Amino acid sequence: METLKPLSDFFTAIKNDYRISPMHIAIYAALLQFRSVKGFINPIFVFSSDIIVIAKVSSANTYHKCVQELHQYGYLKYKPSFKKTRGSEIYFLFSADADI
Repeated sequence: METLKPLSDFFTAIKNDYRISPMHIAIYAALLQFRSVKGFINPIFVFSSDIIVIAKVSSANTYHKCVQELHQYGYLKYKPSFKKTRGSEIYFLFSADADI
């Protein structure tokens, strides 16, 4: 599996999307990094605290806003868990193995 392909596909998709900010890109890249550590599974189960450290985001509110927007814009599928013991479910839509 080419490890940069999902990120490359994301950059191609956002090329002309004015709604995407550097924060969205940082969070998406951090989610991909987290996914690679977990063995490229799809979906991943994440806690915001894990991703904000990787993305260098200082606020969980910023993380949640950006992930919800990436979901709304169709770049990923986000299912919040609202449970402290279970991470939110994130599906990557720009992946050959995206099973949604």
